Amino acid sequence: MYDDKFLPKLSQNLLEILEDNEFYDVTIEVGNDPYVKIFRSHMVILNYRSPYLRRILSTNVNKKNDDGILVHIKLPNILPEIFQMILRYVYGGRLSLEEYDTSDIIKILIAANELSLQELITHLQSFLIENKKNWMEQNFNLIYKTSFENDSFSKLQNFCTELISNEPEKIFNSIDFISLSEKSLISLIQHDNFQLNVIQIWEHVLKWGIARNPGLSSDPSSYSKDDFNALKNTLQQFIPFIKFFNLNNKEFLNKVYPYRKIIPKDLRENLIKHFIDQSDNNKPESKIIIKEIGSKSIDSRIITSHHAELISKWIDKLENTDKMKNLYEFKLILRGSRDGFTPSKFHEICDYQSRTISIIKAKGSNEILGGYNPIIWKVDGNYGTTKDSFMFFFKNKENVEENILSRVKDEKFAICDSSNSGPVFGGYELNLFNYDRNGSVQYPVYYESYRETCFFIVEEFEVFQIMKD
Repeated sequence: MYDDKFLPKLSQNLLEILEDNEFYDVTIEVGNDPYVKIFRSHMVILNYRSPYLRRILSTNVNKKNDDGILVHIKLPNILPEIFQMILRYVYGGRLSLEEYDTSDIIKILIAANELSLQELITHLQSFLIENKKNWMEQNFNLIYKTSFENDSFSKLQNFCTELISNEPEKIFNSIDFISLSEKSLISLIQHDNFQLNVIQIWEHVLKWGIARNPGLSSDPSSYSKDDFNALKNTLQQFIPFIKFFNLNNKEFLNKVYPYRKIIPKDLRENLIKHFIDQSDNNKPESKIIIKEIGSKSIDSRIITSHHAELISKWIDKLENTDKMKNLYEFKLILRGSRDGFTPSKFHEICDYQSRTISIIKAKGSNEILGGYNPIIWKVDGNYGTTKDSFMFFFKNKENVEENILSRVKDEKFAICDSSNSGPVFGGYELNLFNYDRNGSVQYPVYYESYRETCFFIVEEFEVFQIMKD
């Protein structure tokens, strides 16, 4: 059996070595001008206590300076006062966290991560969760940003995820809610376990946007045209993630309609029409005028046979009111939720397949976007030439009449074959990115007019090969 009663004396002796000006063989320059401090240290201790410093020492061990000191290390990303705390832990295994402000503990955690002090990283996260829960809730932005910028902070990531799922109102009531970045706030509101309803999300997004425009009133009736434009520019990336169609009439009328000028025109008109129709119980919930023809069904989670019929007409360059003698068969070859959403999976399945329809369901809205490529997909980084491709946009998936068709204008730049993206039409005018299931609609260059530019998250993605009897 080991007796650890001697450890306090050992710790004290090691701290005395740290404070002794003799026998040191490493100097560490910490901080940036004008806040720089030089620490004296000992290679043998640093080598065994910090994997990060061990790597640095291993490349410098044979470099002896004129003054006899073997190595000079620079750590510009760490504050001197924070490094001093960590150095005492490295030597003596001592760190009395009760003495420090919580913000300093966060800085110690970040520095410990840089120095690969895994034992300390685990301990600091547990201490914060057990003792500083209220502080972290009030400073959620800092904790959220810190935890998800570092893969090592899994305990803090779990803390944030549970708060998002169980007590999201605490996030919006935190003192630093307004300082949340656009990216962080979008990530929050599209989180799968987020428990706030649509109107609460909308109100908090408005609060965030108004705060980002100093001097902007919370009363939209007093807004000038410039005020609306400023708020619209601030919130334009959020609009696709607000499920406006899930609101009731009263919520829309009282909470959204006063801010209608910040909502894109097409979506605004669809919303107004939707809630007018909703108020009349004698009207059907959706109006689909094109009748079902033939007996072909379509294996899709996004579109119906009504959409397939209309797309078939566009392929044959018919008018919407024309009749088709034979429908195309839509053969499903890729489904994102089944096969994956990555560019590599798209190219693995779809490369060298011609006559394909790409269908995208945007998350948080009723929008359907897509395009037709009559030639094959490749990954050579060049453009594919065709005069028959087109893009399309269904404003409301429940009504095929509300659509935009955009045919290619410059056939030499119809299709972009990029290994870093999924399907790309024109000059990235419709594009699925290579990360986080993101997509975008850009200003039309090689295609006819399209919907307004936007970024969106892909809820579902399907690719069909077009077959004809």
